[in-house]
Amino acid sequence: MNLEHLKLFVRIAAIQNISLAGKELGLSPAVSSSHINKIEEDLGVRLIHRTTRRVSLTEEGKTFLPHAMEVLEKVESARASIGVGSVSPQGKLRVAAPASFGRMHLLPAIDDFLQRYQDLRIDLHLSDCIIDMVEGGFDIAIRDAELNDSTLIVRKLAPVTRIICASPSYLAKHGEPHSPQDLENHQCVNLIGLENWIFNTPDGKVNIKTNNVFRTDNGEAARDASVKGLGLTLSSTWCCYQQVQSGELIQVLKDYPLISNTAIWAVYPSSRLLAPKVRAFIDFFSERFADKPYWQKCIS
Repeated sequence: MNLEHLKLFVRIAAIQNISLAGKELGLSPAVSSSHINKIEEDLGVRLIHRTTRRVSLTEEGKTFLPHAMEVLEKVESARASIGVGSVSPQGKLRVAAPASFGRMHLLPAIDDFLQRYQDLRIDLHLSDCIIDMVEGGFDIAIRDAELNDSTLIVRKLAPVTRIICASPSYLAKHGEPHSPQDLENHQCVNLIGLENWIFNTPDGKVNIKTNNVFRTDNGEAARDASVKGLGLTLSSTWCCYQQVQSGELIQVLKDYPLISNTAIWAVYPSSRLLAPKVRAFIDFFSERFADKPYWQKCIS
């Protein structure tokens, strides 16, 4: 059985798109379909359900997939053992990321990344919506969230700390809160969906429903509104660290940390036979954000 055909099958299983999988391997859609037909003819079973929009594995395909992976892994291990077959990252890497985080922390590093891997090209999709990786044909997604159960593979790139802060002008006018309960007397700027602030206190968990004066779906907009004096805001340190360092925002309620399980995650379809370009991207940003990321230094 042809190894290139197996590589194509495994990649189709990961991204559920014959044309995109073939394109990654330098194949036309017609040739890709022909290769899959050949595997199915050799095995005498159908491996893939085909529709106009996407594909999925048949039960036979699901059974065959781990064996195909194992064959390819053993071949790669054998080639590596004699010093041949190493594959450098190349081709197009499609990345999806939150708009603010991508603009502030991925874009500034892209030049260094591409200097290191000069055979790569990047398509960066910035959106605060949770995208369907398979439907969109993305190789990897960066997420700033608490992750629910998923069939996708995740790797933590960096911790995220959320703090409460406000502008000096707002605090001069309204005073500084000294406990979570004091927030009842303050106006707040919120990201939509984060109106309830949950604190860790000596008396246990305290959930405060804040008084919204302004809500938005963008973290930078909430931060900037707070800088303008509209109210207290809950912000991730990766978003507000520059304003805290400059004094445009002042952290409050330091003795009452927020409870949150969020982090910066890399999300991708499969941990086996991970494409070199995906592994390179994850390793590069894991190294860049390692230990205590630069944005965490704004808090004590």
